[in-house]
Amino acid sequence: MNALPRCLFWRRTDTGGAEHVVFDDRRGLHARGVAVAQDSAPYACRYELTTDDAWNTTRFEATAEGAGWQRSLRMRRGDDGWRVTASEQGTLAGAALPGAQDPDRLYDARDVDLYASPLTNTLPLRRLRPAVGDTFTITAAWVLLPSLAVVASEQTYTVLAPGRVRYRSGTFTADIEIDDASYVIDYPGLGTR
Repeated sequence: MNALPRCLFWRRTDTGGAEHVVFDDRRGLHARGVAVAQDSAPYACRYELTTDDAWNTTRFEATAEGAGWQRSLRMRRGDDGWRVTASEQGTLAGAALPGAQDPDRLYDARDVDLYASPLTNTLPLRRLRPAVGDTFTITAAWVLLPSLAVVASEQTYTVLAPGRVRYRSGTFTADIEIDDASYVIDYPGLGTR
């Protein structure tokens, strides 16, 4: 395992928790991170994310663990769509099964969006490079935590000003502050660094 040259740390503002990621973004993105949260089912999630040079996600692997349970997820995207495999040990009460019920619904997804992860908002911004005033809608493979269930999620981004992007999915909206490299500085109601 190679040492990666950069790191970021976000403190959760909606619950006790944090996310730490080490990464290399010189040619696409290769990132390894850990997200922890003190939710109704406290968890720690370790993940690894890889994109191609154009910032299309090619691989995502995660393991989430809490008291009495552990779940794993592997996702790979190729020309024929996503391959998703998952496993579980123990019982995560009331949670959906890990993985994707219908991977074909993820076919148009070029980005993985890990639940409550500021890092994954960077993927479509770096891939599409929008200018101020631009609005675009994507389909993301949304990985829910702590269940590691994967669903297709339509998400819209609008660049409001340099360093400010409006994110919308369903009825949820947030104005996110980003740095010059499109990494989140402040995500109201979620996390800050």
